[in-house]
Amino acid sequence: MLCLIASGVANALGPNASSSTATLSVPGRANATPTIAADGRFVAVAWGASQTGGATDVFVATSHDSGRTFNAPVRVNSEGGDVRLNGEQPASIALAHRPGRDPGIVVVWTAKGANGTTLMQARSDDGGSTFGRASIVPGSDAAGNRGWEALATEPGGRADAVWLDHRELAQNTAMATSHHEHNAADKPDGVAMAQKSKLYFVALDGTAPPVAVTGGVCYCCKTALAVGADRTIYAAWRHVYPGNLRDMAFTLSRDGGRTFAPPVRVSEDRWMLEGCPDDGPSMAVDAKNGVHLVWPTLVEGSAGTEPTIGIFYAMSVDGRTFSRRERLPAEGTPHHPRAVVLADGSVMAAWDEVAGGSRRLALAHIKMSASGRPRIEREPALETGAAVYPVLAVSADGPIAAWTSPSSAGSAIQVAGLASKR
Repeated sequence: MLCLIASGVANALGPNASSSTATLSVPGRANATPTIAADGRFVAVAWGASQTGGATDVFVATSHDSGRTFNAPVRVNSEGGDVRLNGEQPASIALAHRPGRDPGIVVVWTAKGANGTTLMQARSDDGGSTFGRASIVPGSDAAGNRGWEALATEPGGRADAVWLDHRELAQNTAMATSHHEHNAADKPDGVAMAQKSKLYFVALDGTAPPVAVTGGVCYCCKTALAVGADRTIYAAWRHVYPGNLRDMAFTLSRDGGRTFAPPVRVSEDRWMLEGCPDDGPSMAVDAKNGVHLVWPTLVEGSAGTEPTIGIFYAMSVDGRTFSRRERLPAEGTPHHPRAVVLADGSVMAAWDEVAGGSRRLALAHIKMSASGRPRIEREPALETGAAVYPVLAVSADGPIAAWTSPSSAGSAIQVAGLASKR
């Protein structure tokens, strides 16, 4: 069972909660789309803060006590208001470990460009007090739209990124628009069109140049990226297979991102859809380079019932094959899963699900049994109030969750530590 660790003076979670959360916001703005990273007891949260007119900036707040208290938010983007974020493409944050010092903070986000969108990056080397001037992520300044990026740092501190890139669709604006907006009328063949959408990889320091890993990616589902202790790079995304089947795919690189293995289909879910689900995977790697993946997909109902969305888990010990998928014990309609590996090697998953007319935070704990099969247990529902797009990190004091808390008074970011009583 999980309980909430007190994390500063903040909004109460409800009558059944044992503590409160830290609230992060920029006053007078709508605050949404958090991402979170931790290194020891240092925690950093990035999010978008939008003005009434729609101009959006990226802010970061940092903590030295595992998320109990935070410093004042600091703006990351150099050019005010040029940021383009949504739930599937938040600003990504990662920490570069530096022994005896605060980690380096790397942030990547999508911004409006001259001929579409581009990816921008900025770094802080003073614990988040200031950020250097933003620069373009190498290889992301072509025409057309791109984003839905994922970010990870290697043991040596190098930061890597993947993203979905639609530069080849820029030659046909109508095609790109119909693909993104799910317009079924007069739509080109989805599989052929998806071949014009690529998964790109780059090392932000330029040591691995930008490379198109594969075509055939689903247009607007978030990607996932992780790096193992041996510096193997792992990537996952939603792929478009023949028949417009939109299932999870996976690849890895053992040479620093210069080349990648042929994509592996994680699970034959066979979700046929004439459009993008706007709901991608999450991935975490354990100390033995075991790869843990969670993702949403459509589940056909039994006789007389409608199809619904399910959240599933699978893992790989060799990077070539994945275990049979296991369904997580979600309620209502679940979306937007995230996963982290805990200190004991088990996995925590989070998602949001509909309950009582609004979305709430849900959690599950995954441990391997003696037989090698995962044992999955749902945690009691946390009284968080409305919560969407949760994210997870693991600090020295345990797992931490952050999420967007929408309200009529204006949305804010909530952060809470999660202590296991198992």
